[in-house]
Amino acid sequence: MTKSEQILLVGCGKMGGALIEGWIGRGVMPSAIFVIDPMQPDVPTGVSIRDGFEAIPSAFEPTVVVLAVKPQVMDKVLVPYADVVRSETVFLSIAAGRTIASFEAILGGDARIVRAMPNTPAAVGRGITVLAGNANVSGAQREACESLMAAVGKVAWIDDERLIDAVTGVSGSGPAYVFHLVEAMAAAGVTAGLAPALAMQLARETVVGGGELLGRSAEPAAALRENVTSPGGTTAAALEVLMSEDGLTELMTRAILRATERSRELAG
Repeated sequence: MTKSEQILLVGCGKMGGALIEGWIGRGVMPSAIFVIDPMQPDVPTGVSIRDGFEAIPSAFEPTVVVLAVKPQVMDKVLVPYADVVRSETVFLSIAAGRTIASFEAILGGDARIVRAMPNTPAAVGRGITVLAGNANVSGAQREACESLMAAVGKVAWIDDERLIDAVTGVSGSGPAYVFHLVEAMAAAGVTAGLAPALAMQLARETVVGGGELLGRSAEPAAALRENVTSPGGTTAAALEVLMSEDGLTELMTRAILRATERSRELAG
């Protein structure tokens, strides 16, 4: 994404706000960003914001239209934007459960569409976003979309859009699993005799620190696990439970497959 290209952001909730901050941090000029949101949230100085499509200046020709509204209102919101479909414009959707085909049905078969599945750590620049585009998207447009999402974390592409459902199960919903792990560890600590506040502090900092260690290390997760595990020690005793036939791997598999199934259901 070059500094001179223009971005239209439709919807500016938590994810939209994180994206704007990330774009500006990577050198996009605030004047190149135009936001449409009826709630008129605060935006950085220099970013233009209006409450509806009709307020877009006729001279504003966005390179990328980022769709960040709730899936249930997407159809109503999207209809007027068919007027801005042109070969130079790509639509980048971060709405969960909305397929590329559903956008083509409204914007037309010639529309350039990229579907994204980000996750909430994008709010602190540590997200992971998976992208899938239709056949109309050019190489330059792929690069532009990747650059925009890279402003809030890592980016990966998939060729088969259907895999977005599995992506949703692993990384889209994944932060909630990590947060629940903290809750479960803290609850177990209380059962073992710790005060609730201390148990939560220990669980929280262990997960935060473990994630940071994993992020900085070139070693795979399995190697880091083995580094902590002394034969016959306390960690080995705990892992014997977690790695049993009906342990954490089995439970996590069931959870992720259920999330994947639900993603398919929501997409229709």
